[in-house]
Amino acid sequence: MRNNDTRRRFPSLLLGLTLIVGLLVAAGVVIDRLWGTPFTTETVDHSPPVVIVDLRSLAEFHAAQGQFEVIVDQEHDVSWMPSALAGERVQFVGVGTVDAVVDFTTLSSGAVVVSDDGTSVVVTLPLPYLEEPVLDREESHVMNRDRGLFNRVGGMFSDNPTSEEGLYDAAAEKMAEAAQTTDLIQRAEDNTKSMLYTLLRNLGFEHVDVRFQVSSAGPST
Repeated sequence: MRNNDTRRRFPSLLLGLTLIVGLLVAAGVVIDRLWGTPFTTETVDHSPPVVIVDLRSLAEFHAAQGQFEVIVDQEHDVSWMPSALAGERVQFVGVGTVDAVVDFTTLSSGAVVVSDDGTSVVVTLPLPYLEEPVLDREESHVMNRDRGLFNRVGGMFSDNPTSEEGLYDAAAEKMAEAAQTTDLIQRAEDNTKSMLYTLLRNLGFEHVDVRFQVSSAGPST
């Protein structure tokens, strides 16, 4: 009798368990859709964009270069003495270059902003600056030198009577001043933008916007 009762109850128990499991599964699906799974983990990537590393590897980008030739004409007179006896006049030709440079090594993570979909990027760079002139020692030369009699006689007892170091310094100063009046900075900005457009598009960005930091004199063009 007990076996018969157990057999009769077994289908009912099985059906009840099936219904309970079904209800639990359905409830889980509803909860997941409404509130999401409460114990799922979320990964947040705080790493700077890879493009920062690529830009920093450029270090100092020499974006433009100007070639210059300047004339230094110096005369040293001696009071109350004619130039034929004392004094010196020298004309010196200084030949060299001045580079306009953009420094990528100081870029922070905020210098590169990538869009959420990864198709656009905005890069903000420091303004280009002019480096110190580099004079060509082979091409730079004394064009003319007139020395008074006493200077020539005194030079006979000097190891280096016609040192040109001061002339090189004067030529470099004139060259630096001349570079400030050119469009080297603008050329550097244009060349840097062109280079970065090519680089970043090759990295997969469809839209590239390169900007330069605003100086106290106003925005760059």
